[in-house]
Amino acid sequence: MSAIDRPVSIAWDQILNEIRAIALRNEIVLEEVPAPQKLAPHALALTADVDIDVATGRFVLLHDPQGQDGWSGAYRCVTFSRAAIELELANDPSLCDVSWSWLIESLVANGADYHNPSGTVTRVASSSYGELDGRDEDSEVEVRASWTPSSGNNIVAHVMSWVNLLEKISGLEPLPEGVAQLPNKRLGK
Repeated sequence: MSAIDRPVSIAWDQILNEIRAIALRNEIVLEEVPAPQKLAPHALALTADVDIDVATGRFVLLHDPQGQDGWSGAYRCVTFSRAAIELELANDPSLCDVSWSWLIESLVANGADYHNPSGTVTRVASSSYGELDGRDEDSEVEVRASWTPSSGNNIVAHVMSWVNLLEKISGLEPLPEGVAQLPNKRLGK
């Protein structure tokens, strides 16, 4: 029986179990948090933090078995990813294009079939004044994106694409070929 033929609750429960079984790099802490209740009949929300204060993000999976016109499908991934960056990077005019391309490349590399991507990339450089004078200048990049998975199959690939984006914008070095970390504890454990 395919995911399409199964009752929604069984298919949704299987998707949740697959996502909750994800094991990530030790530098990333993934947690399930309360999901929005009014956007779709079914929703899952995750937050991720890369090390301490390097990067943070949120992933929301929405599912409406009837579909929604704005999604052009029965599922929608809605994400937010933010990372502190070097001031020189914040001033690079290509930062937004590169950050968006990292998301698209991650979706492709993970085999996440999708359509209808949309989003924004924001780069910010901050200086402090008055009572805050003397603080170091800081800067960050923020990627807000959403897309429609082509089906309910392999939703884990969509979550991992978002995690890969967080790794890239936070500057985590890719693990060398053939090297694996001992897995971090799984979500919900």
